[in-house]
Amino acid sequence: MRTVAVLGGGIGGLAASYYLCKSPHVSKVVILESSSRFGGWLWSTRRSDGAVFEHGPRGIRPAGAVGRNTLNMVDELGLAGEILPVTYSHVASKNRFLYVNKQLHRMPSGISGLVQTVPPFSRPLLLSVAPEMLVKKGKKEDESIHSFVSRRFGKELADIAIDSLCRGVFAGDCRKLSVRSCFPVLYNAEQHRGSVTLGMLLGTGPNPVIPPGPLSQRSIKESWAQWSLSRGMESLPESITEFLEQSGRVQLHREAAVQHISPSASGWTIHLEDGVMLADHIISALPAKALSSVLPLSCQPLIQQLQDISTVTVAVVNLEYEGSILPVTGFGHLVPSSEDQGLLGVVYDSVPFPEHNRPNGQTTRVTVMMGGAWFQEVFGVPEAVTDECLLARATDAVQCHLGVTTEPSWARVCLHRDCIPQYYQGHFRRVESMRSFIKEKNLPLSLIGSSYDGVSVNDVIFSGRTAVKELLGTGVNTHLMA
Repeated sequence: MRTVAVLGGGIGGLAASYYLCKSPHVSKVVILESSSRFGGWLWSTRRSDGAVFEHGPRGIRPAGAVGRNTLNMVDELGLAGEILPVTYSHVASKNRFLYVNKQLHRMPSGISGLVQTVPPFSRPLLLSVAPEMLVKKGKKEDESIHSFVSRRFGKELADIAIDSLCRGVFAGDCRKLSVRSCFPVLYNAEQHRGSVTLGMLLGTGPNPVIPPGPLSQRSIKESWAQWSLSRGMESLPESITEFLEQSGRVQLHREAAVQHISPSASGWTIHLEDGVMLADHIISALPAKALSSVLPLSCQPLIQQLQDISTVTVAVVNLEYEGSILPVTGFGHLVPSSEDQGLLGVVYDSVPFPEHNRPNGQTTRVTVMMGGAWFQEVFGVPEAVTDECLLARATDAVQCHLGVTTEPSWARVCLHRDCIPQYYQGHFRRVESMRSFIKEKNLPLSLIGSSYDGVSVNDVIFSGRTAVKELLGTGVNTHLMA
């Protein structure tokens, strides 16, 4: 394998390049990024007074094979000293809220939360969980998250808790999203054990084997629920970029939008604005629709399926207030669609990561998330929405939900267009079909990134690793993944 081109310099493309770089079987890697920066949605503002604000993901979970994999990478990059862990005993882990009927409600937790009736729920959660073990296994090969949870745990839990959770994780509508693709753990628990509860207790089948490195071992020992980095999450793509530049085997190109790719004798000809390049293999970390627009017409079935993957737009508004203004302490609160379609939730950033506050003087940082699957319905077309409108809506939410009467001392509005792919029912079949087409046609092409196998940072990094492992064959696994 002489030259591998990686399309897209977000965290997926950078991760794939990182794993390629660790193998002696690839002589050259070329990353083509259309924008002026690497890192994609991992984007932090570092203010000169020391405050840090996240415009994308703000906390990464260490759990599971994909969580261990990311921590191993962080360790290898020399970032262990910059880790900001949040343990399960931390108030941000224990206290999460829902905003229902114009009130904040702490999500039930612990044994008392199971056996007592805790608003906004009308009965103890135990009465929803206990009978679940007796519910018959579903017969469909896929179903919406709302349908799955309603069937197994009851409509109230689906309408309030799961609706809110899907808005927080996917900025999406649980009545359309696929349980099989969005929450494979729940789907597999029912398939393997006949019950989600039993699946959680007994396990849901084999998982990828990722040995925990020193940092991952520390996360288990110290019981981390999530982690960030002292200079913000953007430190991760920055460190990978630096590693790739120093390797001497990777060419990194910013503002290098791919216009078109066409098959060539050795693999692909990649047409750029200012010339062409040849590659033996392409790893595409582009969003599905972006890839569909550069593929040759001979890939028409693949083009159509890529275009069928929807995305949503999310407005992220970072706010800083002077003093301590929160009426409650916790990670933040989510808002079900029945309460306010446009307002997805508010993260109390200063609670899990006080290290990101400016060092001098007490301040409170919060982030308001808006839009998602409801963006157009509530705000209109993204092109026409003003920052002023979004800022007003965000500060109004902080005032109404948290009782904050002062104005923020600092604010930043970011409109992330098409930032989260939506895995609607049947998504797994679509992805299966795309990869079958690539295999049948023997195309030197790998699909990675958030459009296919999971939208979390961990999932996207792992998709890069998986693609490289498949490309280079099992013979180099031990070397590559050591």
